[in-house]
Amino acid sequence: MTQKRPLVGAIRWDAWHGDQGVPGQAVERALGPKRWHARIPFFGKAVSDTQVEIRGYSQEIVDQEIAYARQAGLDYWAFVTYEPDTSMSLALKTYLASSHKGDIRFCLLTECGKWGTPETHRAKVERFLKLMAGPTYQRVLGDRPLLYVGFVRDEWLNAWGGAAGARKLFDEFRAAARKAGLGNPYIVLMEFSPQRGKKLADALGLDALSAYATQAAGNGTPYASLAKHAERFWEQCKATGKPVVPIAMAGWDRRPRVEHPVPWEKYQKPNVGIEKCYEAPAPAELAAHVERAVRWTRENAAACPAQAVIIYAWNEHDEGGWLCPTLSEGTARIEALGKLLAPRGPTKGENQ
Repeated sequence: MTQKRPLVGAIRWDAWHGDQGVPGQAVERALGPKRWHARIPFFGKAVSDTQVEIRGYSQEIVDQEIAYARQAGLDYWAFVTYEPDTSMSLALKTYLASSHKGDIRFCLLTECGKWGTPETHRAKVERFLKLMAGPTYQRVLGDRPLLYVGFVRDEWLNAWGGAAGARKLFDEFRAAARKAGLGNPYIVLMEFSPQRGKKLADALGLDALSAYATQAAGNGTPYASLAKHAERFWEQCKATGKPVVPIAMAGWDRRPRVEHPVPWEKYQKPNVGIEKCYEAPAPAELAAHVERAVRWTRENAAACPAQAVIIYAWNEHDEGGWLCPTLSEGTARIEALGKLLAPRGPTKGENQ
């Protein structure tokens, strides 16, 4: 693989802070039963057959994660972005404080609800721009900061007076980024339906399509079926005529959350839909799927101008998608990806 290979990133959802917040407590509870202990990240521990402690985000732990990401050949992390003073922002804060942050770049992944309302959005915009100005922020197409936006819910659109009103938000954001000398953000819409994604991206003035995750109704189905589903999703996005950042899936098995629903998923009832899952990938299977995503991106350059791939996920341990080393599997996934992706390309802002 040449140095000009497409960029490869992974989503970070950072609830692994234990008793420092409700999300941390919820995911510890979800992984508490012994049958889920194989998923514990390398910095966690099993306390008993029913309890785990997963307390990440010390500088030492995040620096080790950076080292693992570099070993895997990843180019960037996409941090799911929360309010700055919450426990969900600890990982991003610690990454930004690291003397090793130059070993992997980062970008933001924002839920539309996190942009606020017409009355409150300006402080959000200012914070996002400040983060984009950082020296390790990921750029594509020369000087365009990469930004993922997802979870566009009707109630949020309604708060903005519909898509036309919400488009003004993104137009304002682009203008502010240019004025700050940051370039024109490359905004990728994450949407589960390519058809809805195309309509929303056009209405909101966004640049490309992807997804936070994509899966069909697995039933203990082999991982190969999940990979094929994701690869069909790339083609479906391409068929809309909108540019694509393909999503590669590191797994999908939400049974811990189905057994012990988390507070923010009000719809989930205990054990309802527990059969909807996929078998975990062997490390070589996962690497092969990512390799196909990289090859597809290169071969479909006209549909993939950003030449970037995103993986679900670095650390969605309770939902079944992770690259981060675990106590049971060690660095097997990291090593398999490293054979494919390392040595990495240039360590500047993009793949040139």
